[in-house]
Amino acid sequence: MTDARSATTNERLEAEREDVGLDKITAPGRHGRTARWSRRVGAVVLALTALALAGCTPDQMDQWSRVGLPEAASDRAPAMGNLWVNTWIAAMAIGVLVWGLIIWAIIAYRKRSDAAPRQTRYNLPLEILYTTVPFLIIGVLFYWTIRVQNDVQEMSDNPDVTVDVVGQQWSWTFNYQTEDTELGTDVHDIGTIERVPRLYLPVNQKVRFNVSSPDVIHSFWVPAFYFKRDLLPGQPTSFELTPTKEGVFAGKCAELCGTYHSAMLFEVHVVSEAEYQAHLQDLKDRGQVGSLYGHANQRTVTGPGDGEGEGR
Repeated sequence: MTDARSATTNERLEAEREDVGLDKITAPGRHGRTARWSRRVGAVVLALTALALAGCTPDQMDQWSRVGLPEAASDRAPAMGNLWVNTWIAAMAIGVLVWGLIIWAIIAYRKRSDAAPRQTRYNLPLEILYTTVPFLIIGVLFYWTIRVQNDVQEMSDNPDVTVDVVGQQWSWTFNYQTEDTELGTDVHDIGTIERVPRLYLPVNQKVRFNVSSPDVIHSFWVPAFYFKRDLLPGQPTSFELTPTKEGVFAGKCAELCGTYHSAMLFEVHVVSEAEYQAHLQDLKDRGQVGSLYGHANQRTVTGPGDGEGEGR
């Protein structure tokens, strides 16, 4: 009798051990139900994607292919655009993988009974995996970012055009260096809060921008050029690019620089060589000769109703 009771007790204990293990979770039919759920989720995602794409115009599809970037208008755009798009592709791939694993875990390991699942303290291979993979992702993105940065910041010895850009509170001054041309003197154009200045550039010519600020940090940004450069007081810097498309493009300050930061807008007119030279001659005829760079303690452009001043 004692042996029979012991056997019965052992069988009961073994059954309880199985109940708190993975046996309940791995019951027959689980994989079939999981597969059905996966197919349903996939069908819903595909249907929503098709519905969204069906309502897009060709222009919208083109915009989607650039992941929100405007149409490119400079020679620096291809490298920057490829980095932007491929970074989004990598981010979406990682996101889809993570979301897929979350959904799979929710469906595959959803609660089926009150029995507690097997408790695992750690999984060393898994912990090594999710520690090293982020470093690999960051390393690859860092490598390509440095390569693109070196490409877009490349400088030449003899640019075709040189423009000194001054960002001041709260507008822009564009100084055109023209000593070596028939114009014979530098000319400038200065904006105000009420008047948006215009920057003229010849198409398909290499332009060097020397940028500086006499007061606070500003940022010279033309979205269509896929390039932005901060202007730090006391730290003038330079960059080059070639406008590749004629047209009028929006420019702005991309750094919060004070009360009238929102008024720091400008227009970029990419024109033919003849139109560019005509604009410089027009500036000379209006008496806007010489270069203006502001002063460390002087605001080149004041607020509305406060009057205007020119830098020295």
